[in-house]
Amino acid sequence: MKNTLFSFITLVALCFCGGIGSAQDTCNSELCVIEFNATWNKQNSVSFLDELTDCEVIRVDIDKGTWQVDHNIVVVPTINIFNGSEVKRFQADLSFKVNATQEDLQFIIDDILLSDF
Repeated sequence: MKNTLFSFITLVALCFCGGIGSAQDTCNSELCVIEFNATWNKQNSVSFLDELTDCEVIRVDIDKGTWQVDHNIVVVPTINIFNGSEVKRFQADLSFKVNATQEDLQFIIDDILLSDF
């Protein structure tokens, strides 16, 4: 009984910490933009993400859970656009900053939305 209870508590804890599931599972909509970053690089978070339209935006701290391994994050920040699966990835350069613009991301989002028609 103790082992079963311990296993259940561990499973619940992993779910809440982001250790189980994929980034797409955290999205409440089909079209989702996720920024993967680390606590030590917070100053280089992409500020314009909240200005994107017609998509859900989520920020994930790879220091918590297995996000880095699960999504092959090799540099932070990394921005992934999901539409059921990963559609596009933008990675930081050697300065740990993403060079993509708000217009670059919005263009891809709009293109995905228009392709549904």
